[in-house]
Amino acid sequence: MTVQRTLEVWKLGLVKYLDALKLQEKLMSDRKIGKVSDLVLSLQHHPTYTLGKRKTYHNLLIPESDLKSFGAELHYTERGGDITFHGPRQAVLYPIFSLREIGFGARKYVEGLESVMIEVASMHGVKARPGDKGETGVWVRDRKIGAIGVRISSGITCHGLAFNIDPDLGWYENIVPCGLEGKGVTSLKREVPGELPSDDVIHHQLIQCLARTFRFSNLQIKQDVPIL
Repeated sequence: MTVQRTLEVWKLGLVKYLDALKLQEKLMSDRKIGKVSDLVLSLQHHPTYTLGKRKTYHNLLIPESDLKSFGAELHYTERGGDITFHGPRQAVLYPIFSLREIGFGARKYVEGLESVMIEVASMHGVKARPGDKGETGVWVRDRKIGAIGVRISSGITCHGLAFNIDPDLGWYENIVPCGLEGKGVTSLKREVPGELPSDDVIHHQLIQCLARTFRFSNLQIKQDVPIL
């Protein structure tokens, strides 16, 4: 008999990075003690650069003191991966999953996140691929369209994926994206000649693919959940 599993989806809209980080930390703790079930945060961020736990400062190409004048923030995290950018019109999913309960190991989990973005790109006629050796995330030819950075603690996940719908790609000129010299960045809008559906539709496509990939049977959508 197939177990029916429900994925709770929190649609949060445009959220400050630090607020989302604090919420993830609380939900991760709650998931460890069974206070919440598996869920995913679906959101976009105000312009923000983030560094992973390796703290590769040299891949920020402008002085940190200049960021505020550009309207951006810089935050340090405990996720894997190198420096990246988050901003409006980039779809972000932060799954708070128990790997034991979904039946995935760490590597298969990351590969699952890659497949989610590849599948959504294909829905719009874009052929994306996982990164080659030394490349993280999802790529269209030699340009990155989706980033992945995860943290796993006691088998519980946080952070996740960021898929470029139509962000201002000029923000990436201030960094070495994901620490990969000579590599470009792209977006779904840049790769698709026609009109795209709304960001909300693309967010939901990502959520549906995420649910299928990790074998959830149902979605429970929560709108306008208050940020802690």
